[in-house]
Amino acid sequence: MAELLLVRHGETEWSRSHRHTSRTDLPLTPRGEEQARALRRPLAARKIGLILVSPMDRALRTARLAGLEDLTVEPDLREWDYGGYEGITTDEIHRTRPDWNLWTDGVPPAGPGQPGESPERIGARVDRVLARIAPELESADGADVVLVAHGHVLRVLTARRLGLPPSAGALFRLDTATVSRLGSEHGRPAMVAWNVGSESISGQGATASGGTPAG
Repeated sequence: MAELLLVRHGETEWSRSHRHTSRTDLPLTPRGEEQARALRRPLAARKIGLILVSPMDRALRTARLAGLEDLTVEPDLREWDYGGYEGITTDEIHRTRPDWNLWTDGVPPAGPGQPGESPERIGARVDRVLARIAPELESADGADVVLVAHGHVLRVLTARRLGLPPSAGALFRLDTATVSRLGSEHGRPAMVAWNVGSESISGQGATASGGTPAG
């Protein structure tokens, strides 16, 4: 039966330093490129149909290094818009807003080119993606759908796929260059494996590990 495979892009300089990365189009680090190449073999073991990728270079590069060539760019898979918090860490934000929480507060507008984004708005974006891929997941051919994108947007998408509010994405930590598998059980969406490295993607078990915050 078809599964939804969620691929977070490989490491960038800002993901390594825990800085919020949305519109800034950073390349992968050498380690990030190595991480992406390591996904090629296990992903090749899957029967893959539709591949949707964020328009950002770090996601597109990850997809191509992982052997996902027949892809379609999906603007709704871009990362949460961090507005004026772009390029800074959560610790730095807390110096002026000690109680700030991305998952409940979102990010307010911060001037031209920095619109920010609320949990509800990013939730609406991922709902559009889920509506687009629904026919593919229900297709009789059983081919997986792959989404290559960013940490926070994939966490929100996971929450919505499981019938939870966008804020529930806070429950799902996600590392760079990992693959998570969403399938079904008794006719309902279910998590099959989460945040797994290249050595475990084609396996049957679920593995969890720590995560990096944003981008």
